[in-house]
Amino acid sequence: MNAKDVIIACDFSSKEATLEFLDKFKEEKPFVKIGMELYYAAGNDIVREIKRRGHKIFLDLKLHDIPNTVKKAMRVLSDLDVDMTNVHASGTIEMMRAAIEGLTRPDGSRPLLIAVTQLTSTSEEAMRNQLLVDATINDCIAKYAQNAKEAGLDGVVCSPLEAGLVKEACGNDFMTVTPGIRFADSSKDDQVRITTPERAREIGSDYIVVGRPITAAEDPVAAYRKCVKEFLNK
Repeated sequence: MNAKDVIIACDFSSKEATLEFLDKFKEEKPFVKIGMELYYAAGNDIVREIKRRGHKIFLDLKLHDIPNTVKKAMRVLSDLDVDMTNVHASGTIEMMRAAIEGLTRPDGSRPLLIAVTQLTSTSEEAMRNQLLVDATINDCIAKYAQNAKEAGLDGVVCSPLEAGLVKEACGNDFMTVTPGIRFADSSKDDQVRITTPERAREIGSDYIVVGRPITAAEDPVAAYRKCVKEFLNK
């Protein structure tokens, strides 16, 4: 379940820009993330086209609603044949269980389902002052991860800095998908809790999600290969 890989965040605003970017990869078929910006711009067509080209897909829509609504939405998404999708863990155990129910096909198969713990742009100060959450960010993430495991999910999205504590709370087989990855010489952009691909591997990330350090690089293919080398240690 937790074979390691690098996922490229294809945060583009159009189908054309996305396919032009993927055309640069002549030898590899990277695992790609389709987030809200691209999905809302290009819809199911971009999902099907990228899948047709042979890429694995993480459909990152972060569903968060009442259980019945999430269940019905996941039933629709299950037909897209993506490899991974997600919900917000703050939607409660009941909502996450409904998500699995909707995502599971009649033959029992389904994509991997993971839950967002806390966004990598969220600081403990913001949790306390804006969201009125008095728990530490680490305690909150560990509890959300435990809830996701109890609901039957495959893992969570967390910052790479918390991958180790998620493993401690939920076991090594519980998957960690970690955005907030930057090369040592990269800009932090709008991320708060970040680290390098090599350090993410050491801490316990199973999948790392990398956007601008690859997509905005002068040579995206070279940047992707550098990331793979650092994270997979090969």
